[in-house]
Amino acid sequence: MNILKRMSGMALVGLSLSACQTMTPYEAASPLGHITVAFADAAWTGKDVPKDGICKRNGGNGNAPMLALSDVPDGTNAVIVKFSDRSYQPNNNGGHGTIGYWVTPSQGSVTLPSVPETTTTGLPEGTWKEGKVYAGPCSGGRGNIYEADVYAVHKDKTNEKLSRTLATGLIRLGRF
Repeated sequence: MNILKRMSGMALVGLSLSACQTMTPYEAASPLGHITVAFADAAWTGKDVPKDGICKRNGGNGNAPMLALSDVPDGTNAVIVKFSDRSYQPNNNGGHGTIGYWVTPSQGSVTLPSVPETTTTGLPEGTWKEGKVYAGPCSGGRGNIYEADVYAVHKDKTNEKLSRTLATGLIRLGRF
C-alpha cells in the first residue's frame, strides 16, 4: 500500500508537470530562423573597412554598407541592424548605432540601403534611428573588429515598442 501511495504521488507530479509544460508561452517554444547577410557593395569585403565606411573623424565618409539579406522569413515587415565594435566592450550590442528599416521582402530577399553617419535627418526613406545614431568604425586604425547583428522582425506600426523577432543574422564588416 505504501508503494501505491508513492506511485500515485509520482503520477500526480508527472501529470501536473506535463500540464504546466503545455501552458508554456508560445514565444519560448519556437526557435528563431537564420538570415543570410551579404554586402551589396563590392567595396565592403569583411576584411578591412573601406574608407567610405570609416568615421569622418578618422578621414572617411562614415557610411554604413548596403546589405543584401536572403532567407528573410514570411511576416517580416522590418529589419533592425545593430552596429558594434567587438574589440571595445562599451561599443558592443549596438554601440555604433541601431538602425531600423521598413521592408517588404520579395521571395525572401531584401536590400538595405547605406545609412550616413551620425544623423537623424537625411536618412533614406523607410529607415529610422532605433537606438543610438549610426557612427562609422572609428578606432583610429587599431585593428578593431566591426560587426552588424541583423534582426528580421514583425513590428506593430501602431505601437512600435511591440515587435517579434523572427530570424537573426550576423556579418563581419571588417577591421579598422
